[in-house]
Amino acid sequence: MPAQTRRRRWLTICAITASAGLVAIPASAAPGRHTSPFGARMLAQLAAERGHSVGVIHPAAKSEDGNDGNEADEIAEGADQYAEARTSPGIVAPGAYGAAWRGLTKLPRTGGSWRHSTGLPYNSDDSRYRDIDSNSSGGSGNVTGRMAAMAADDDGYVYAGSAGGGVWRSRNGGGHWQPISDRLPSQSTGALALDSTGRLWLGTGEANTNADAYLGSGVFLLSDPHHGAFSTRTRVGGDELESTTVRQLRFGGGKVWAATSEGVWSHSTKKLSGSWKLEFAPNPDYLPGGSKAADDAAAYKNITNDIAIDPRDPSKVILAVGWRSGDDYNGFYTKVGGSWQRISSGFGDLPTDADNVGTVTFARSGDGSRYYAIDQSPEQMATNPDSGLKGIYSAVSPFGPWTKIADYKQLAADGSALTTAGYMPGVQAWYNQFLTVDPADPRHVYAGLEEVYETKDGGATWSTVGPYWNFPFSCWSIDPARQTGSCSQTTHSDQHGVAIGGYHGKSYVYVGNDGGAYRRPVDGAQDASGHATDWTSLNDGTIDTLQYYSVGIGKDPDHGGVSVTGGLQDNGQSVLRSNDKVMGSNFGGDGGDTLTDPANGCNLAEEYVYLAVQVTQNCAVNDGSWTTDPGKATSYNVAPADNATSEARFIAPLAADMKNGSTWIAGGRHIWVQTHGYAIRSGSEWKSVYDLGAGRTATAVAASGGKVYAAWCGPCNNQGFARGIAVGNADGTGWHDITLPAGGTDGTVPNRYLSGFAIDPKNADHVFLAVNGFSRHWTEGPGAGVGHVFESTDGGTTWKGISANLPDVPTNSAVVTANGGLALATDLGVVYRAPGRTKWQRVGSLPAVAVLQLKLSPDGGTLYAATHGRGIYTIRVRDCD
Repeated sequence: MPAQTRRRRWLTICAITASAGLVAIPASAAPGRHTSPFGARMLAQLAAERGHSVGVIHPAAKSEDGNDGNEADEIAEGADQYAEARTSPGIVAPGAYGAAWRGLTKLPRTGGSWRHSTGLPYNSDDSRYRDIDSNSSGGSGNVTGRMAAMAADDDGYVYAGSAGGGVWRSRNGGGHWQPISDRLPSQSTGALALDSTGRLWLGTGEANTNADAYLGSGVFLLSDPHHGAFSTRTRVGGDELESTTVRQLRFGGGKVWAATSEGVWSHSTKKLSGSWKLEFAPNPDYLPGGSKAADDAAAYKNITNDIAIDPRDPSKVILAVGWRSGDDYNGFYTKVGGSWQRISSGFGDLPTDADNVGTVTFARSGDGSRYYAIDQSPEQMATNPDSGLKGIYSAVSPFGPWTKIADYKQLAADGSALTTAGYMPGVQAWYNQFLTVDPADPRHVYAGLEEVYETKDGGATWSTVGPYWNFPFSCWSIDPARQTGSCSQTTHSDQHGVAIGGYHGKSYVYVGNDGGAYRRPVDGAQDASGHATDWTSLNDGTIDTLQYYSVGIGKDPDHGGVSVTGGLQDNGQSVLRSNDKVMGSNFGGDGGDTLTDPANGCNLAEEYVYLAVQVTQNCAVNDGSWTTDPGKATSYNVAPADNATSEARFIAPLAADMKNGSTWIAGGRHIWVQTHGYAIRSGSEWKSVYDLGAGRTATAVAASGGKVYAAWCGPCNNQGFARGIAVGNADGTGWHDITLPAGGTDGTVPNRYLSGFAIDPKNADHVFLAVNGFSRHWTEGPGAGVGHVFESTDGGTTWKGISANLPDVPTNSAVVTANGGLALATDLGVVYRAPGRTKWQRVGSLPAVAVLQLKLSPDGGTLYAATHGRGIYTIRVRDCD
């Protein structure tokens, strides 16, 4: 079905208490389709469009990813699907993750400790990997996982708040980082702010409303941020802000104001005990405890974005309120006669109507003489495929009148890399926004959307100082002897956080984005195109917030040891050879599932999204010569047909037969099998062995000795959620659906998302099933059932629950160890059941981070954990027993 028919007009959200609950975003929030140069496959097309290129496009680069290159649609659809696994078939009640975290911390622990495998620089421009599906030479340099917020002081201390890996501190202007929030039950950052006394405030719960944003556990304060770390004892107020996201923290009149997903709240900055005060919620009936709290729409009925406080009179406050896809309550509010009233006029160019007020960010100059605002328009986002940005505005007072100083067309003309119709500045303004003013100059402003923009004259002129990437520019070259031709380094794309601070007497601007943290001097240099020439990546390898979906391990064919690879959120696929001091990126875009040949780690397959699979047999090592000679490409697009018809999930399941690595299984609407292993060169080599049925898509696949297990859902959301298991043979024979009781009674497989199989290597009829979501106590939908782990000894015909003492926590994957133990990856760490035992133990002491996949080393002696926010970790299996 076409991409547009996948859009949904509803939202699913996991409301939680005291930990990392997931925010889900409806696909209807995405702008229209476009043909943006997103993902690795587009590099050849870009090369062809440049006059200095010979214009040769390899056939692999022409294959579509099933979504017409639409990154904005992909983010929104991925959000739906990532959340469906945890929320369907119903709404999850507050307290679920908090209870799970408390339960996990009380489990007995195994022996051994985790070893950090990816704690070294990750170079997205590594010149070794410039094959057709790589983004290397784009100019982002060293990267790590998404940074949602930044803060900095004038003493060289910088604080980076990551999406899923906690808060990090640098004492030397950026670099040599250390984590300072590992003891918190939520590692998701929404806001960071230094107050006038130098204290660091942390609002947990990322508010970027994307695929893998998690709710938080409140606001925390570090009185001496140069030392120490956050702990649960440093929480401000009570539990009022648990289960929310915090987009901004602002200060004024002795109070800290928090713009959250459940209204605007305030608290004294002097007396930290006592409850938060709810200042304003546009629809209070939808708040917890309200008459409509259980409504499917509750999660987006009280979203607030920012607060502007007049420093001359802190009693004068403007609230920016609204869901970025549009709602009747969207608008600006101020207090009149003791009650909050919508502002309907007097704002000048800045819209006040609900259709044109979406995600909003304010900024104020240091002297209070000027205010700035970014506004994303729900109406424009729904009707204009080029951009959802209504504009950037300035005023001398937060009460206006506001004057428009930029729109997307102006920004596109000022050195942007996004000049193609359908993908222009602000196309993801609902996801990418920051705004700050130079403390020393009220007319010097930095704005972040997909790119970084700068004005030094209050908005009369703009420069794209941090372009999306360097591919469209004449200075670009794929030459492996240079990072990006004669272009200067840029930042990674998709901007979220910004701060200005000092180090050794020099002022710097710090930006946080989907690739980590970057800085440049505030008085930095630009080239003739307005691009900055002095960006520095701060992702030096001491900070690892990489968000892995998958991990693969194989013997390194050239250096001994093993090669480790994994698929990442917006950072492609990383590859770490056994002798590497720096990781490289051999595939671009989003990296999903991955397959790696245990006998040769350079034989690997990487999934982009929707089963867009690429394969290489040399780790995708290439010097870029494919641009002039297509025959020199060493990676190939081998997507099954469900990719072209969009009948596969955003992160679709991919597996190799445990007994025959040349037999691969892929799942979309159909179960696909190919038997050429890493020698496959075309998507036509896949054979459909079973049709799950219209509207159904595979959520997990596994095979051993030709026996195949496939789990599916359809519908996959809470509007009639259904799930099932099909079993058959790789040769296409014997396929049938397993009869699963619909009620999900105790001891039977519940009606929730089936996320992974683990087959006993000694017996293909002995299989374990991992189940995501929460059990019936927390999930209100029909058939939610009880339990997260189930076992079958008759090839999937019957199942029994073996969750035992396992806390009620979403479970993502499982693996059977050689000695018969069973390891589980959960949203809050890893647990293990030793052979012959029935009870579960917690493996090591990872922070409260989601582990999405587990794999064993080729010799079976080491367990690898792909975390979604803290990189890849390993532990010896024998230490767990």
